[in-house]
Amino acid sequence: MSKQKKIKVNRLFNSHFTSIISISLVLFLIGLGSLLLLLSADLSVYVKENIRFSIVLNQDVKDAEVKRLQKNLDVAPYVKSTEYITKEQAIQDLSEELGEDPTEFLGFNPLLASLEVKLNYEYANADSIAMIESELKNFPQIKEVIYQRNLIEMVNQNVQRITTFLLILIAALLIISFALINNTIRLTVYSKRFLISTMKLVGANWSFIRRPFVLRNILNGIIASVLAMGLLTLGLYYVQEEWHDIIRLSNLHYLPIIYGVILFFGIFITMISAYFSVNRYLRLKADDLYYL
Repeated sequence: MSKQKKIKVNRLFNSHFTSIISISLVLFLIGLGSLLLLLSADLSVYVKENIRFSIVLNQDVKDAEVKRLQKNLDVAPYVKSTEYITKEQAIQDLSEELGEDPTEFLGFNPLLASLEVKLNYEYANADSIAMIESELKNFPQIKEVIYQRNLIEMVNQNVQRITTFLLILIAALLIISFALINNTIRLTVYSKRFLISTMKLVGANWSFIRRPFVLRNILNGIIASVLAMGLLTLGLYYVQEEWHDIIRLSNLHYLPIIYGVILFFGIFITMISAYFSVNRYLRLKADDLYYL
């Protein structure tokens, strides 16, 4: 192979390599934004299902009545789980928090037995809990229902804000990604503008000239998509080490959806960009190419 030919091959390789790396980084950002949106939904469920409220029981309630009440709650559509806290366990927990036992100076246990209830995420909002509270007051075993309304409202508001922010971020990433990938492909096609002009002069039709550019960029898009998927998977392995209680790869059933989104945009954007970039030079006259 001659030195000049080697230089041309190296330039062609470097051009395609740079294009693939640029596209893969942009597709990685698209995949990351989509993943964050889906993870925020899972995180929202996780946070909401850890919101709990306390059902304080009457002083004279019997164990059999408590078990019956707990069974009724466990089958309710709004309940995820319940936990029975005895008077003894309640005072023990309070003693650990205060660092001293209140019964030593009071002479008796002032606390009542209770049921700690975790809700299904659909019902983890102040309005639903207020309706549940009014329903629970009909049970004679229940003295009162205690929950932090302000905390629940704050959690729901923050979840909505995060979701809205991520939607805006993904929309911005899509616009930026299209612009970056389009510019990358336009630069690649720009270097071949005289070749396109020559092919026109020898009578090649537009579709024949356009086809190799489109196919080449689609292939680059597929390779870039695979690289982006690899980067995203490596990132997930790292993140799950930090947040293994919330994020587990075995639970990420929507990963194929994310990979599908990356592959779709990798093919779609490169195909459209190549199509319109080549068309631009096909419309120009040979003399105009020198002024670009």
